[in-house]
Amino acid sequence: MSKFAILLGGTVVPTTRLRMQLLGARVIAADSGMAHAEALKVVPELWVGDFDSSNAALQAAYPQVPRQTHSVDKDATDGELAIAEAMRRGATNLILVGGSGGQLDHTLAHAGFLVALERRGMAAFMTSGQEEAYPLVEELSIDDVRIGSRISIVPMSDLKALTITGVKWPLTKRDVPIGSALTLSNVVEGPVNIDLRFGAALVLIYPTTLD
Repeated sequence: MSKFAILLGGTVVPTTRLRMQLLGARVIAADSGMAHAEALKVVPELWVGDFDSSNAALQAAYPQVPRQTHSVDKDATDGELAIAEAMRRGATNLILVGGSGGQLDHTLAHAGFLVALERRGMAAFMTSGQEEAYPLVEELSIDDVRIGSRISIVPMSDLKALTITGVKWPLTKRDVPIGSALTLSNVVEGPVNIDLRFGAALVLIYPTTLD
């Protein structure tokens, strides 16, 4: 398995859990995502972007990191380009660090990336250190989150026959339409297993331990 972390320009809180998740990962920064490198104690092997959101001080701080420079007039985000480069370098597992908490359009795009990657067979999730997002298109198991953590399932389409166990309010083969809040703010009570007959969703985890 080749694990890559993509540093994006959203919110990052460098928790112990996040640092543990990054152990052994190769790192690529997407434009202003490089600002998280110091706090996370990582040095990316590549810096990708058009550099329109990286100020002069940030660029001067990492002269040793190779850059892949793109035009501002491109048809992909810096994050998308960084993900593509990680996959070109053999990534089999992706962590999108700082994929939320910035611009909403980019956050939603990153959520779409997760679902698309899952459909291609690529393991991926997104984290700020305080909030983790996992794609759900068929099934998902989560067994490394403490009891009492909050968990939400946010439909990205109509969901058919959704089953969730290991939570305070389980469901069995329940249809959940897009726009429903039925599956928000559940509570982890043990290993979580989720099964979905049809549709796509994001599973959001808020770990109880954030230090």
